[in-house]
Amino acid sequence: METLTTKKILKFWLPLAGTWLMMSLEGPFIAAIIARLIDPKFNLAAYGVAFSFALIIEAPVIMMMTASTSLVKDYSSLRKLRQYTWILNAIITGLMLILLIPNIFFFITIDLIGLPENVAQLTHIATIIMIPWPGAIGFRRFYQGVLIRNHATRRVAYGTVIRLFSMVSTAMSLFLFTSLPGVYIGTAALSIGVTVEAISTRIMVHPILRRLRAADNSLEQQDFLSFQAINKFYYPLALTSVLTLGVHPLITFFIGKSVMALESLAVLPVVSSFVFLFRGVGLSFQEVAITLLGKNKEHDRVVKRFATILGLSLALGLIVTAFTPLSSIWFSRVSGLNPTLTALALTPLMIMGLFPASTVLISFQRAILVQSGRTSPITTATIIEVVTIITVLYVAIMHWSLIGVTAAALAFLTGRMAANIYLHFQTRNSAAK
Repeated sequence: METLTTKKILKFWLPLAGTWLMMSLEGPFIAAIIARLIDPKFNLAAYGVAFSFALIIEAPVIMMMTASTSLVKDYSSLRKLRQYTWILNAIITGLMLILLIPNIFFFITIDLIGLPENVAQLTHIATIIMIPWPGAIGFRRFYQGVLIRNHATRRVAYGTVIRLFSMVSTAMSLFLFTSLPGVYIGTAALSIGVTVEAISTRIMVHPILRRLRAADNSLEQQDFLSFQAINKFYYPLALTSVLTLGVHPLITFFIGKSVMALESLAVLPVVSSFVFLFRGVGLSFQEVAITLLGKNKEHDRVVKRFATILGLSLALGLIVTAFTPLSSIWFSRVSGLNPTLTALALTPLMIMGLFPASTVLISFQRAILVQSGRTSPITTATIIEVVTIITVLYVAIMHWSLIGVTAAALAFLTGRMAANIYLHFQTRNSAAK
């Protein structure tokens, strides 16, 4: 048996960490662009709402990278899961088109969320620009999982470099040479970036597909992975993503009823994108753990030790930033927020200090369960997290009258920690040697 060391984990993980870190830069960059154009408060609020809609629509395919990392063992299983992915992509794109019907969209944004009409109009066009987003996400995450399964993590990072370059080029071109509202520039840059990344990922995975096809000559393998088997494995994962990302519109709804509602809607995507710089690196660890734990979890101890070091390091980095002048410098000079919005962003950032550590922990906990084929506890943990988030939001906004973005930060952290506690008991026996 080959010995797994911290050095080997680091070598395998670094390209994926780089991928998530580069993706994490998108949010702060887009927010900084929007903040430097006309009506930044309205456009930042519209961007945050449009992006939350895009997230909930793409939710069913978010876990496709985890699925392909776990299930694609030969070309026949790849072909089955690819067909499944295309069906999901068609469904979520159709749902997005239904959402964009004006009567439906403006009922949600104006009547339910309570957005001002001008912000709702900006949000509608921005969401239309995001139509390619969910399908492209599903397509590239499926092929990224194939790359990870075949230890080609560097190619995943190369695809993200291409995405980041395309996104920045689009945003800067529109920023310099057009007079479009900031939210349109931001969403156009995101859509083009992820579409180009999906295409480049498909090109880079081609040699692996060719090798799998050549090796898949056994008749016994042809129907190894059925749609029924995929559904049994993937349904809890998809539901997990739907619940996780579906809470964002609810958060938007509650913030719309809070103290300093519009300011909170403007600040939330800026704070969230900065926190994602730290927690995104933690999210990258899930597929690493799934791949490296071993069939019988023989590498559990070394993987767990690596996760512990990673989580503590990320949390320390965010806490140091949040409780020092570095946070004000980031929000005012880098993100371009005015003094009022900068001051509003500081408290929620401090509250979110431990969120990166909880993200690494939940990635490791989910990996143990996925590797064991037990995906249903992941869904249960997400239900606990969502219910906790909604409960804390309701109490904090409706009874404590907290500022919306502060209440959201408190709810996010509390919900994630509740999920961690539940999964601790679920994985304790599975992870034990």
